[in-house]
Formats: sequence, C-alpha cells, structure tokens
Amino acid sequence: MEKRILVTGGTGMVGKYLQEILPNATYIGSKQCDLTNYNQVDQFWNHIEPTNVIHLGAKVGGIVENLNYPADFYDINTIMNTNVLKVSKKHNVKRLTGILSTCMYPDVVETYPMTEDNIHDGPPSFANFSYGFTKRSLSVGIEAYNKQHGTNWNYLIPCNLYGEYDHFEDPEKCHFITALIRKIIDSENNGESNITLFGTGSPLRQFMHASDLARVIKIVIENDITKSFNVATPEENSIKDMATITLEALDKNMGVVFDSDKPDGQYRKTVSCDKMMSLISDFEFTKLKDGVVKVYEEVIKKYGK
Repeated sequence: MEKRILVTGGTGMVGKYLQEILPNATYIGSKQCDLTNYNQVDQFWNHIEPTNVIHLGAKVGGIVENLNYPADFYDINTIMNTNVLKVSKKHNVKRLTGILSTCMYPDVVETYPMTEDNIHDGPPSFANFSYGFTKRSLSVGIEAYNKQHGTNWNYLIPCNLYGEYDHFEDPEKCHFITALIRKIIDSENNGESNITLFGTGSPLRQFMHASDLARVIKIVIENDITKSFNVATPEENSIKDMATITLEALDKNMGVVFDSDKPDGQYRKTVSCDKMMSLISDFEFTKLKDGVVKVYEEVIKKYGK
C-alpha cells in the first residue's frame, strides 16, 4: 500500500529537514491549516487522506516565553493535539507518530538517565510547566486511542534540538545552541571579547542536531516501527561546556560570562537512548562540534557577519 504522509509543523526546523529526505510527503504549517480549528483539520485530512501522520505542530518558545505565557502554551497545544488525534481517528490514519519533548519528563528523579518508564514519576520543570504537560498529555492521548480504539500509533521523545533552520532572527524563540551561535556572531561584530549567557552554566543537557531527528522519523515510517521511545544523543554536557565546545569548534577566542540573575531552567533531564538503539542499532548521531560548525556556516551564508 502506498504511504500518503502528512507532516504537521512541516514548515518548522525539523519539518524542513524532513522535506529534504521525504520529498513526497505533504507538509503543512499554520498558513496551510490552523490546527486549533477542528473544521479546517477535518477538511484537510479529508482532502489528503493520509495513511501516516507525523505530528510536529506545536507552539514552542524559550524559557522567558514559557514563564510569561503559560496559558497560551497550554491552550494552543492542547487544542492542536486534541484535534489532530480526533481527526486522524475519524479518517482512519493507520500510523500516527507524535513528536514530544524531554521537557515532559519529571523535573527531578532519583536515577539518571531517565527511561520511558519515568514519564509520570513527577511534575515537569517550572520553566516550561504548561508546555511540558501538554506534551505528556499527548503521549497519554496516543496510548488512550491505542487502548480504546485499537489504533497502532506511537510517539518519539527527542532531547533539545538545534539546526540551520532555527529562528536566528528571534533570540526569544530559538533554541540554546542557535542562540549561542547568534550571540557569538553578534559579539564578534560588535568587537566584544565576551558573550553573556543566562544562569550559572551548570545545567546538563543533551543537544541533538535536528536532522538526526528527521532521519529517525524517516526510519520509523519506512520500517513501520510502532514502539514509542526517546530520541537523544548519549553526548551530555553542561551549558558552560557547550559554550566552550562551540567556541573551540568555531575557533573563536572569547570569554563566557554568566548572568546568575537569570533563570537556569531545569538542572538535568538526561534521557536514555537504549530503547532507540535496540530498534535502530546502527544509527549515528551528529557530534556537537560538527553540528555547530554546520549551523554557523549556514548562518553566515544567510545573514552575513
């Protein structure tokens, strides 16, 4: 049976990498279909008749936005997720894969790295509490549909992402690595010898190039994998170490200053990739130092110094 693949959030960072490796899929952003509008979703699914839905669509933002607009993150993401699940069931979508986030995991657990069994062991971090719960709720919804309606849907839980297609023009919306590279470029252009980062630099993170997630999604579709699992590089670094690695990879001689009056966010949310590697044993992640060079070169090409 021919697969008709529909990707929500298809104009975002991960969606753009998917377009490169799954060119025959249908990609929609908010301009093509408002996922908060049930009738629009219903009409679009009726038109496309997808066999596979990759649900990337979400309202996302950085720590500041999450802290300032928690109701917006809760309302918009909850409505979008509900509509996508209901309409996909109505139109008999064979395979739906929801793309979640490790920020749905508990703020603190006794043992790291966290496995997929730890999802409900505590509340998400205060830094993105509403957003984290909507992602966790999506996992519950997918499992509920599987149990009640006999669907065979799944979800992937990626760690922090970065990439060439991030929001470089808006530091409030881009991910940490992207914002870091933007700060390095801006500081260099302004003749400054230091960059300033939020918090203390001590939190630990796994950062994955967004093209790696796109490749995993493609493998899931092509091999009809229906298990749910974390997608995360085993490479874990502190914020301070990531700044050092990035500066060294880009051959920049700058100091790093931390503004401890600004929030750190969640201290640690390291997740295990063991389940993923048991399913895709030969997968190789992009190394952080290689990924930041790719992003930097693309930013310079697009926006100049």
